Amino acid sequence: MFPTVREVLALVPVRHGAPRLVAGDAGLDRPVRWVHVAEVPDIATLLGGGELVLTTGIGLPADDAGLRAFIGDLADVGVSGLVVELGRRYVSGVPRVMAAAAERRGLPLVELRRATPFVRITEAVHALIVDAQLTELRATEEIHQRFTELSVEGAEPAEVVRQAAELAGCPVVLENLSRQVLAYDPAGESAELLLDGWEQHSRRIRPAGRTAYDPDSGWLVTTVGARGQDWGRLLLRWPAGGELTTGGVDRTPAAPEDRPVPEDAAPATTVPAGDPSDGYDAGAATPTDPATPPTRLTILIERAASTLALGRLIRRDAEGLERQIHRTLLTALIDHSRPVDEVALRAKALGVTLDRRHLVGVVVRHRADDPAEGGGPGPDAGPEAGPARLRDLAEAVGQALREAKLTALTSAVDDQAVGALLALPDPAAEEKALGAFAAALRRVRLEAEPARPPAPRPARPVDPAARTVPVGAVRAADPATRPRPAGPAVIVAAGSGVGSLREARRSLVEARQVAEAARRDRRDLPYFRLPHVGLAGLLHLLRDEPRLQTFVERELGGLLAYDAQHPREQLLGTLRAYLEQGRNKSAAAAAAHLSRPAFYERLARIGRILDVDLDSVEQCLSLHVALLALDAVRTP
Repeated sequence: MFPTVREVLALVPVRHGAPRLVAGDAGLDRPVRWVHVAEVPDIATLLGGGELVLTTGIGLPADDAGLRAFIGDLADVGVSGLVVELGRRYVSGVPRVMAAAAERRGLPLVELRRATPFVRITEAVHALIVDAQLTELRATEEIHQRFTELSVEGAEPAEVVRQAAELAGCPVVLENLSRQVLAYDPAGESAELLLDGWEQHSRRIRPAGRTAYDPDSGWLVTTVGARGQDWGRLLLRWPAGGELTTGGVDRTPAAPEDRPVPEDAAPATTVPAGDPSDGYDAGAATPTDPATPPTRLTILIERAASTLALGRLIRRDAEGLERQIHRTLLTALIDHSRPVDEVALRAKALGVTLDRRHLVGVVVRHRADDPAEGGGPGPDAGPEAGPARLRDLAEAVGQALREAKLTALTSAVDDQAVGALLALPDPAAEEKALGAFAAALRRVRLEAEPARPPAPRPARPVDPAARTVPVGAVRAADPATRPRPAGPAVIVAAGSGVGSLREARRSLVEARQVAEAARRDRRDLPYFRLPHVGLAGLLHLLRDEPRLQTFVERELGGLLAYDAQHPREQLLGTLRAYLEQGRNKSAAAAAAHLSRPAFYERLARIGRILDVDLDSVEQCLSLHVALLALDAVRTP
């Protein structure tokens, strides 16, 4: 915020006085808080530190001890420098003892060899200070306004970090307490160099305090958290010290004949007067202490951390931040929304190495949305039941991966399923890893979900054509009420293993398709793969194909239209029972809980409606494939 002594010497009014640095070169980068004109020797008692003192010397002590005491008092109070105009008290130069004392204390001592109105110097310096303060205030106001807008909009952490890096012009990294990168913005620098070996590098950054600067590493760090619960750190790399492009006064050694220089004094240097019409170049120097970042950056990083903490509180009931990053990366792989190299880099910074690994896509989903099977929320469940069920499944998958000691990206991939991309050391570990994951997931779910009694099924009206069926019996004519073999409520499906991240999308998409196709498969397999789903899986993969839908309508359209007009009969269920029992009419009638005459009469009616011979193997095969295709088309 304040100009340095070096910058003050570059101002036009000062250069007009032909300034010459006599001593204290080491203190030229001291900030100048104010300019004070003094002609009395005990002025130090009236100063507060940071002032640049201007004097003609007419009131200074005449003896060497008094001059040493005068310089010592100024240095003790912390003034930025002393400027002495020659011509009134001192003609050829300041006393050697004064120069030697200033050099010992590192206090810049400057001679003005030409008469200069001090008011012009004070006006110029004070204008520079006020302008710098206004600039700092405007920058601070912009910071507060920008991050207030981000808080109101509920911006994601990645956007908050991006805005912080844009305002600072420096790389910014958000990490969790395990030193894993949650978000970053390299601010135009190399992301690879920024994140390479991040965890080890981050653990060496140990500033003192909640917000502090570590000069050894060059990182400004603040803790992120609220209500006593810290969950991360926000780091901003500030190029301190010599990394900044700094400018200053152009000093050239004075000629030896200008004035004798004592042995214990530094060589005097001259600041060229230059053209008085020249203005001060604000960009030629950086008014910043090279040891600490500007106050503006401290305000910026703390405001960004507050925005992140507030956003975390707002989203505390939603997915964790790490899971959001996982979901972003998995979605990017499936949708091709980000370059593969960027996904690999961000995953590695999160602690999941995908390069040079054998990758296997896995999708876990509930077998069905029927609440009686544990696959979906009940009819009386509120709107939050579905997302809560998906969160529970995601947490179970994450815990199973940890128990199986597997490394993976994992998150919900849609409203029904949780995906994972396993990163294995070699292809030989694939089957073992999948088996360990499936077993761990089953244990986790058994521990988390107590046994529930089966939900009662609604009573169905009795078909007049089947009055021999006892009241309350369940008939297989309705697929929703037909008894099904018990099976696990969750399906684990795996795609084909691939050797590079660029092929990972194929494995993830295949796993999702297998999971959807296996929903009607009642086998108790630890996990499903493409060979397990057979014809039903193939039809499921083709369910969006118009020609398959046309085939279903051609084969079953008449029967579907009949059932729509006669909802009490539902002949489609009768046809399904007949075909599933291998065209054994007696077994099909028993499975449908119908008397044989009633069942035979229904089969005859189906044959007339569809104009088919139900004793023909070929025609029944076509109808059975059409039924499987209909199930695939109707599966969400």
